[in-house]
Amino acid sequence: MIWRIAIGTLFVITASTGCGLAADPRYPDWPCVQAKVPEISLAAVWAGPPLDDVAEKWKNDAKVSALVSKLAARKTSLDDARQAITEFLSGSAAEKTEMGKLLFAGLFETLNAQRNSVMNGLERVTRKQREAAEKIRSDTMALHELQGASTPDQAKIDDLGNQLVWQTRIFEDRRRVIGFVCEVPTAIDQRLFALSRAIQQEME
Repeated sequence: MIWRIAIGTLFVITASTGCGLAADPRYPDWPCVQAKVPEISLAAVWAGPPLDDVAEKWKNDAKVSALVSKLAARKTSLDDARQAITEFLSGSAAEKTEMGKLLFAGLFETLNAQRNSVMNGLERVTRKQREAAEKIRSDTMALHELQGASTPDQAKIDDLGNQLVWQTRIFEDRRRVIGFVCEVPTAIDQRLFALSRAIQQEME
């Protein structure tokens, strides 16, 4: 019967819920093999002039805000992003410095926010996976009890077996998605670093 075959895989899943085995005990809900770095350090991606005087001003410039949104979007290729930066930073040296600082301040804030959103989402899904694994465990035990009864209720066995197969499918689908999404924070880091270099090159 399909349920007897499925139960073997259920125990493998529930015994090895990697989503609940955090590599770093400081972040018990972090599911990725990549180390969790809560925030991008400004010093790690920016070697240009200080941004203290422009931290919030970028939002007040419509052109800068629009370009920040375009450059931050992953659908914008890095080649197109570099070209847009070159076209935008085309004034005098002083103008390039001022607008470059505004542009990067916006990108730093925006991409950090995107990154935080992705990371928070990963941890939410991890908590759901932990709950799902526990539900699979309890339902698996209940199914074994039904199957081992002196007069098995086949209708209940079939219903619970169907439910377990569905729960397992959802669990596995989420696990695969987590593996893919775990790459996103690193991709954001790399994008921010590449955009930072492009801006600084135009400012030089």
